[in-house]
Amino acid sequence: MNLKSAKYNFLFPKYKNDIYNYSLYMIGNRFDAEDVVQNVLIKIWENIDKFNILAAKGWIIKTTHNLCIDELRKRKRSFKNEIAIDDNFDEMYNEQCKSLIDSEINDKILNEQIKMKINLLPANLKSVFVLYEMQGFKYKEISKALDIPLNSVKVYLLRARKKLQEELKNYELQEVI
Repeated sequence: MNLKSAKYNFLFPKYKNDIYNYSLYMIGNRFDAEDVVQNVLIKIWENIDKFNILAAKGWIIKTTHNLCIDELRKRKRSFKNEIAIDDNFDEMYNEQCKSLIDSEINDKILNEQIKMKINLLPANLKSVFVLYEMQGFKYKEISKALDIPLNSVKVYLLRARKKLQEELKNYELQEVI
């Protein structure tokens, strides 16, 4: 096994789930997220000799972010149609939820609402929110990975939280966010 293969075999299992989870939250589609994972892994293989393995996390997240943005740009038109369908689905689904008493079912529904609202955030807010809240990145790591100023990370996170609170105010979940 050569050094390139050894580096790849070290990085692949370590970051595969992070790449997938981030892609899934950014794109919102399991199959497209899997495609992004494959493309990131190809990019890792092609560029593995060009970056320090100890600083790989930031490079990998930045690459994942860029490929997610590319994917979102490709399907922008169809995404607008999906949002319209989701909004109609929300209205119908919310009417049914009001009649349910079982709190476990309501919790699942609320979780789906939260996920959907996260997916509707603008890309810059969504990426910072997902990296911080879902992936556990620190402000500095996000700043480096997305190549944005540290203060922008804080502002984007604040805006994402406020937007989600506003979107979810009907569900009385502000304290969760």
